[in-house]
Amino acid sequence: MAELIDTLFLDSIAALPRHAEVESRKHGDPIRDGSSLTVSRCAELFDAQLGSRHLDLAARSLRAEGAGFYTIGSSGHEGNAAVAGALRLTDPALLHYRSGAFFLERARQGSVVGPLDNPLRDILLGIVAARDEPIAGGRHKVFGRHDLNVIPQTSTIASHLPRAVGVAFATCRAPKLGVDAAWPQDSVTVCSFGDASANHSTAVGAINAALYTAYSGVPLPLLLVCEDNGIGISVKTPSGWIERTYGNRDGLAYFGADGCDIASAYDAATAAAAFVRSERRPAFLHLRTVRLMGHAGSDLEAAYRVPGEIAADQRRDPLLATARLLVTAGLYTSQDVVDRYEAKRDDVAKLAREATGRPRLESAADIMMPLQLPDPNKVAAAVLPRGVGRPAPEEDRLTLAQSINRALLDILGQHPNSLVFGEDVARKGGVYGVTRGLLKKVGPARVFDTLLDEQSILGVALGAGVSGLLPIPEIQYLAYLHNAADQIRGEAATLKFFSGGLYRNPMVVRVAGYGYQKGFGGHFHNDNAVAALRDIPGIVVASPARPDDAAAMLRTCAAAAQVDGTTCVYLEPIALYHVRDLHTEGDAMWSAPYASVEEWGATHVPIGSARVYGSGKDLTIATFGNGVYMSLRVAQRLAHVGIEVRVVDLRWLVPLPTADLLREANATGRVLIVDETRRSGGVGEGLVTDLVAGGFDGDIVRVASEDSFIPLGDAALRVLLSEETIEAAALALCGSGDGAV
Repeated sequence: MAELIDTLFLDSIAALPRHAEVESRKHGDPIRDGSSLTVSRCAELFDAQLGSRHLDLAARSLRAEGAGFYTIGSSGHEGNAAVAGALRLTDPALLHYRSGAFFLERARQGSVVGPLDNPLRDILLGIVAARDEPIAGGRHKVFGRHDLNVIPQTSTIASHLPRAVGVAFATCRAPKLGVDAAWPQDSVTVCSFGDASANHSTAVGAINAALYTAYSGVPLPLLLVCEDNGIGISVKTPSGWIERTYGNRDGLAYFGADGCDIASAYDAATAAAAFVRSERRPAFLHLRTVRLMGHAGSDLEAAYRVPGEIAADQRRDPLLATARLLVTAGLYTSQDVVDRYEAKRDDVAKLAREATGRPRLESAADIMMPLQLPDPNKVAAAVLPRGVGRPAPEEDRLTLAQSINRALLDILGQHPNSLVFGEDVARKGGVYGVTRGLLKKVGPARVFDTLLDEQSILGVALGAGVSGLLPIPEIQYLAYLHNAADQIRGEAATLKFFSGGLYRNPMVVRVAGYGYQKGFGGHFHNDNAVAALRDIPGIVVASPARPDDAAAMLRTCAAAAQVDGTTCVYLEPIALYHVRDLHTEGDAMWSAPYASVEEWGATHVPIGSARVYGSGKDLTIATFGNGVYMSLRVAQRLAHVGIEVRVVDLRWLVPLPTADLLREANATGRVLIVDETRRSGGVGEGLVTDLVAGGFDGDIVRVASEDSFIPLGDAALRVLLSEETIEAAALALCGSGDGAV
């Protein structure tokens, strides 16, 4: 069944000007008086628009046949070809899902530089989920190509805007570090989104971060492109809302144009790009567009829009407007337009038929290939010192906080592309002093404070990582991570997945967390919820407890990020930051020497490896974080009553050290899981599952914190796991007590 816009376009061509009304403009002449768009460039952009339209029509046809799986189209937004035309091939682009014409024009630019696969075929392969689609490999339909500097984005609303801020930041920051970024220093980062997405808190926060950064005097060459079609699925955007909201923002240059008029869009985009490139400050390009054929193929637009509204948008069809310009200029006749339109239809139809025969992903292993953990040998090699210049430690034995500080300094020395940033990390040196002195030793280009917005902090890290830097952002408290978690889930973790590993998101996110703080508490500063992290495919979650492990594991995370683009979340137990003693005052058993650079290879901690304390034959305690500290204290008391214990510090929560756990569990036949996270959704649930699935047939008991937020003061100890609970459970499990758990 023919789509209405297809029929309307062809019917409207007959009404285009006849020869008597046609001008005679040459290829290098402006398409109309006063425009910088030439006739020949207009023809190139029209070809991209035609290709985009027929891809939309083909997607719906393929869906009707059961051969296609994606019908969110670009029809009505084809004016974004003008934005691509106003930019350079080397300008990084983060595009939303109605960017078909932009992508095709960018591909045309790439074909001028060298041979290029057919971009129409690429998009069709994505629509049919073919495994040889060159960017996502059949995992999702995205606009992305590494050789075109188009960073693939998924459909999460506005989630790519914080990353765009980071990419723009990194293009200017990398030269200051003496390292090469992925993009030229004079590049413009372009990021497109819709008017409905502009209202999302992620977009609002990202635009605020861009303005904040520029206001602070930091270069930020970012072109924000809002393609305003006036509706988000079925919800109207109030008329004039985008212009009113962003047209008069101090520090944000505003450019507006009719996105259905290719000349108007091109002139505005050219001016906006020139401003950003010369001033190195953000600009907002507002293109007024229309949405044709509804939100997607399954969307019945007539259910929420009156016929007059739909017809008005159809009359503004950008393809018809561009055809009218070209015919009026004398380049094409109306029959030429029809011929080109039908020829493009034939090209796309042929490619679509070929695409439907291509193989699709068939196995879990194929699908999950980009989510594989890094090669442990490469990570181990990257840990070895290179270019580290570090003075001897002031103290022989360091606390957890001191060890992390020293490791950060070494990483900054070893990796010239590394950055440490976040709230309070520079001048103050962190709320707990963990980053104290780094600013003075390394300088403000690499250690700096950010605005208080976790979403923006992670966005800067995302953009810096994809641009060739090694970001180490700090999230001040675990509770603060949750409002920005989609930057890890929807952006960091998916980038390798949706680009087949062509794009990477190396970063080490340091997070102060867990409970047991004394004198400063409440659930915002004592948070033991890590389930949201353990559910994200493709990331690594480290949880050091001991000072020596903390330093070695931080080096491991940095190496994995550097060599494989791994996204690591590094959870630091606040309550153990400054602890020195374990059993008695002055025993210094919770401090440790800092390994010399010559010892880094021998003390390397591979991802997914546990640490075992003791060799007791009676009981295995599996734990992590503060649980390690409590369990070792309990183990000493148990030894006094004849129960010999081995304590397994998991060290890694993703991936869990299952093989190590099973080995130590089988050694005793009894396992006590000491889980300081909550009973529901806690880490211990995964440990029990792994033990059972691994064939362990001994006794398993789990103790955990309550399903509660953590209150202030001593009340916190009523819901957090305690040493007394651990000891009672151990005695009961070993048959030496009567306390049921």
